[in-house]
Amino acid sequence: MTSSAYLPFLIQAVLAAAITGGVVAASQFFGQRFKPNAIKDSAYECGVRSEGLVHTRFSVKFYLTALLFMLFDLEVVILIPWTFIYREFLAHHIAIFVPILFFLGVLVLGLFYEVRKGALEWEK
Repeated sequence: MTSSAYLPFLIQAVLAAAITGGVVAASQFFGQRFKPNAIKDSAYECGVRSEGLVHTRFSVKFYLTALLFMLFDLEVVILIPWTFIYREFLAHHIAIFVPILFFLGVLVLGLFYEVRKGALEWEK
């Protein structure tokens, strides 16, 4: 492969690094920590000083719900491209229906396990 084949990747990497650096620099420059009379190391949210406790405690249920959401969101990310290429695989006589059924079966078994353990119940 020639070095020109890597040019789009190089441009994207440089652009991503420049945007990231610009956002971090803007946050440091315009952020609350460099304003006069600002409380150093305090929580910062959209330029408004926070009121009350800065570090509130979240229940483990919130994290569990986020993990379950990520799991089933990943399922959708895998299934949507599969639906678009299913006909192409059938045209080439490649059976991909059984592996997808296995994938869905494992996810359904995991969901039943979570329901049985009470992971989706908010109040116990």
